Amino acid sequence: QVQLVESGGGLVQPGGSLRLSCAASGRTVSSATMGWFRQAPGKEREFVAAIRGSGGTYYADSVKGRFTISRDNAKNTVYLQMNSLEPEDTADYYCAAGQPPSGFVRFKSHYNYWGQGTQVTVSS
Repeated sequence: QVQLVESGGGLVQPGGSLRLSCAASGRTVSSATMGWFRQAPGKEREFVAAIRGSGGTYYADSVKGRFTISRDNAKNTVYLQMNSLEPEDTADYYCAAGQPPSGFVRFKSHYNYWGQGTQVTVSS
């Protein structure tokens, strides 16, 4: 079993930055694909970014160029650096771990483990 705990959320003004962290425990996730998803009130949970065990990264079009996903295997931790935040980025952000096959990294059904989420609010 893998436990995932997100942190780093909060209230930030438009144009600001936040860094989310996802700490894994239970076993190493160095070979797993780690993803970030988000869910705004009344909306479906959507893909934000993912990083393969090999280091390959994927981004939703809405965050490309503003968000950066990275991982520190020594710390069993994944990060999401979020810059130029917009009100539309307001959501609960969830970390996930899994082994989605090629072409399915954006699909939440292919992730086996999920964190409890951390809230991000972008507002002036």
